[in-house]
Amino acid sequence: MALLQISEPRQSTNPHEHRLAVGIDLGTTHSLVAAVRSGKAEVLSDSKGREILPSVVFYGDEQTLVGHEANAMAHEQPWNTIASAKRLIGRGLEDIRSFANQLPYDFEVSEGMPRINTAQGPISPVQVSAKILDTLREQAQLSLGGELVGAVITVPAYFDDAQRQATKDAAQLAGLNVLRLLNEPTAAAVAYGLDTGANGVHAIYDLGGGTFDISILRLNNGVYEVLATGGDTALGGDDFDQLLANWLWEQLGMPELNPQQSRFLLSQGKAIKEQLSAQESVAVNINQKDLSLQQTLTRDQFNALIRPLLEQTLASCQQVLDDANLSQADIDAVVLVGGSTRVPAVQQSVASFFDATVHNDIDPDKVVAVGAAIQANVLAGNRSENDPLLLDVTPLSLGIETMGGLAEKIIPRNSTIPTARAQEFTTYKDGQTAMAIHVVQGERELVEDCRSLARFELRNIPARVAGSARIRVTFQIDADGLLTVSARELETGVNADIVVKPSYGLSADEMETMLKASYQFAEEDKSKRTEQEEKVEAQRALEAIQSALAVDAKLLTPDEILKLTNASQSVKALIMVQPINLEALRKAMKSLSEASDIFAEKRMNQSIQQALSGKSVDDINIETLEDHSSCLD
Repeated sequence: MALLQISEPRQSTNPHEHRLAVGIDLGTTHSLVAAVRSGKAEVLSDSKGREILPSVVFYGDEQTLVGHEANAMAHEQPWNTIASAKRLIGRGLEDIRSFANQLPYDFEVSEGMPRINTAQGPISPVQVSAKILDTLREQAQLSLGGELVGAVITVPAYFDDAQRQATKDAAQLAGLNVLRLLNEPTAAAVAYGLDTGANGVHAIYDLGGGTFDISILRLNNGVYEVLATGGDTALGGDDFDQLLANWLWEQLGMPELNPQQSRFLLSQGKAIKEQLSAQESVAVNINQKDLSLQQTLTRDQFNALIRPLLEQTLASCQQVLDDANLSQADIDAVVLVGGSTRVPAVQQSVASFFDATVHNDIDPDKVVAVGAAIQANVLAGNRSENDPLLLDVTPLSLGIETMGGLAEKIIPRNSTIPTARAQEFTTYKDGQTAMAIHVVQGERELVEDCRSLARFELRNIPARVAGSARIRVTFQIDADGLLTVSARELETGVNADIVVKPSYGLSADEMETMLKASYQFAEEDKSKRTEQEEKVEAQRALEAIQSALAVDAKLLTPDEILKLTNASQSVKALIMVQPINLEALRKAMKSLSEASDIFAEKRMNQSIQQALSGKSVDDINIETLEDHSSCLD
C-alpha cells in the first residue's frame, strides 16, 4: 500500500524543495539582498564579489547604469545621476522643498509627484527604486541559481502609507513578488534576536544614509512586539555629508557652486566623515581646476557640526519612550543599525542617553537585510520551529471625519499590525440616503488639524429618521502597513470601500509637527471637541423639532408652539456665537427638552391611536406597538 505524504500548511509538498526568497534592504545610499542558505542568512554578492550596491542610477543618452558604474558618473553628469531616491519616493514636491535646492536635479511635477528631468526624459523616484530592485533581483537569482518566489523589502518604520505603496509599486515594476514590507528596526531585531537569543526590552536605533528610525521592542522567546516607534524620514548620514560639504564651501569662500562642484564637495564630505570615524583628524587637500583647499578638520569640529542632528534623533528617542510608557532604566540594551552609527559621536550619544549596553556586533550595514532574509524564508514556506512572530505597529492614528469637523479615531497610533477595527455611525438628517466617508490621519481632535488621506461615499442607505440607520466603518491595516477602509449599512448590506493610496506622503517635518501639536494643544483640542459635539447635538435637536412641527404642529396649542419656538430660537442663537458659552447652551438645551416633552407625548399618543384604530383587542400584538413606537425616536 502506497503511503500518502502530508505537508504542513504553507510548506512545500516536497520536503527537499527549498523555495527561493530574499530579503532586500532598499537603502538611501546603499542596498543589499540576502537569503537563507543552509540554515543561515547571508548577504549575496554580485558577479564581482561585491555585497553592497550603491543606490544610484545613471540615465544617460544611450545607456542606463545602476550601482557602482552609475556612481562613477556622478561627478561628470550629476543631473543625470540620481542618488538617494528613497528620500523622494512617495512624496510631493512641497514635501521635499526644504532640501530640494541641495540636489543637482531639475524637478517637474506630474500627477502630484516630483519627477527628475534626465537625458532619457522625466524619471520618478519609483522608477529609480525599481531599477535598483531589478538589479538586486538579478543578482539574487544568479547567486541562488533559480527564480524567486518573492521578497521581503524593508522600509523605515516611519514610512507612511504613500511611501509604502510607492515602494511596493517599485517592486512590482522590478518583477518582484512582495511577500511583505518589513519595518527596518523590526528586521534588525529579528537578525539580532535570533543570533543572540536575547530577551527583554530593546531600543533599535537605526541611522541610515537618509532616514532615522527608533523603535522599542519587547523580545520574548521568539515574539517581537513593537511597543512604540518614531523617527525622521529625512535625517541620516547624507545630512552629515551635506554639513561637511557646506563647511568645505565656506572654507573655499566661493559665492556659488555649479552642479559638478556641489556633487564633488558632497563626495569629499562623505569621505571625510568615513575617515573621521577611524581617526582624530583629517588633512583636507583639494586640488581641482576651480577648487583649491588645504585644511585640517578634527573629529571634535565634526562632532560640533552634527550635534544638532544628533539631538534631533535623541528627541525622537525620548518621544518613543514616552509613547511606550517607559524610561531609560527600562531599556535592557540598544541595537545600532545603519552605516551612520559607525560615527563615534553617534555611538557615544546613544550610549549616554540610554545608559544601557550598546550592541553593534552585527555589521550595521547588513543586519537589516539579514533580518529581512530570515522573514522571507519564513513567508516562502521554509518554516522551522524557531520562526519568529512579528508584531509591528502603525505610527499615526487613523480615523474619519464626523459632524462638526471632528476627527473620530478608529485605529490609535502605535496599534499592533496587522489589525482591523470597526465602529458604528449613523445618519444625521431625516431621509439621508448617502454618507460621505473622509479618512484622516493625525493626533488632533479637529479634521482641519489632521491630514486628509482619502474620500469615498456609501450610497443607497434606506431613507429613515435621522439616527436610525446603522453604518459600520471598518479600518484594516495589513502586515505591510497599508490601509483599506470599508463602510456597510447593516440592514441592507450595501457597502463601499477604498484602498488608501494618496499621491504623496508626509514630510518628516509634517510628521513631527503633527505629533508635537497633539501634545501641545491637547487641552485646547479637548475643549474644542466638547464644544463641537454639543453644537452638533443642539443642531440635531433643532432639526428634529422643525421636522416634527412641519408634520404635527396641529397637536399643540398656540401657547405650546410659542414656548417651543422661543426655546428653539434661544438654542439657535447660542450656537451661532463663537466661542460657544457651553454653560448657557446646556441650560437652553434643558429648557428646549422640557418644552418638547409635551410635543413628544402627544405625537406618541397619536401614533398609538393610529395603530389601534379599527382593530379589536385580539388583533393587537406587542410587535405592532413596538414597530410604531420606534419611529417616534
